[in-house]
Amino acid sequence: MLAKLDKARFGPWALVTGASSGIGREFARQIAASGINVVLVARREALLQEAGAEFSKTYGVEHRVIVADLSEEGFLSRLSYATQDLDIGLVISNAGTANPGEFLKLDHDELVRLLKLNSLAHLEIAHHFGPGLVQRHRGGIVLCGAMGAIQGVPYMANESGAKSYVQSFGEALHIELFPLGVSVSVLIIGPTQTAIIEKIGFDPATMPMKPMPVGQCVFEGLEALKRNRATHLSGRMNRIMNALIPASLSRGMMRTMMAKALAARARTAVTA
Repeated sequence: MLAKLDKARFGPWALVTGASSGIGREFARQIAASGINVVLVARREALLQEAGAEFSKTYGVEHRVIVADLSEEGFLSRLSYATQDLDIGLVISNAGTANPGEFLKLDHDELVRLLKLNSLAHLEIAHHFGPGLVQRHRGGIVLCGAMGAIQGVPYMANESGAKSYVQSFGEALHIELFPLGVSVSVLIIGPTQTAIIEKIGFDPATMPMKPMPVGQCVFEGLEALKRNRATHLSGRMNRIMNALIPASLSRGMMRTMMAKALAARARTAVTA
C-alpha cells in the first residue's frame, strides 16, 4: 500500500529525519514512490546510503544523505548547509526514540538528551524549514507523535511528555500555517512493528493488539497530510480503543504492561 503524493504540491524534494530504519525509512520509500526526491537524515550512514541507493534504483529519484544526531547542539546548521540548494516541499520530522524505565532511576543527562530529540528537534526543524514552505505557498510538514501523548505512559513519562508537546505544537501550527498554504499534520503513532517494540520489551505475540505494519502507519500519515488533518491516530482499532477506554484506565493498563515488559527485559539481560 502506497500513498500517492502530488509532486507539484509536495515536491521536488522531501526531507525525512530518522530515515535509516522503521517508520522514517518507510516514509522516505513511499515519498520516493511518488517521484519526489528524498533527503535522508539519521545517525547511521551505512543504512542511509543503502536506503537511498534502493530508492533511486527502484523509483528513479535523486537522494541525498545527511548524517546527524538531532539530540546534539548544532545539528541544524549541518542540515541547513546540506540542503541550501534544494527546493524542499515536504518535511517529515520523525526522529525519536525511547528509554523506558523508572523515572527516578534513569540517568538525568540521558533524560535531557531524549527530551531534546523527542521534542526540541521538531521545533528546530519546523522553524527552519517552515519559512521556505510559506514562501512557496505550498507544501507540508508531518510531525510524528505517539499514542502515549494522549494520556501519558508510566515508565515512559519523559517520552510521553515530550510527544504531548509535539502534538500540541503541531495542532497549533496546523491553524497558523494553513492560510499561508502549508499543511501541518501530527501523526499519532500507535503500536507499530518497529524495533522500539523489542527495545521496550514487549512480545508482539502476547500484546493485547498486534502491532500494525509500518507501511500502513505511514500510508495513513501521508493520507492525513493530503487531507490537511491536524492529527491522525494510526490504526482503526487504536482509534476505537482510544474513544472507548478512559485515560485513567488506559494508564493503569499501560502501567501493568510496562512493568511486565521491563521485568522480562531485566531477566533477559541477566541471562545474556
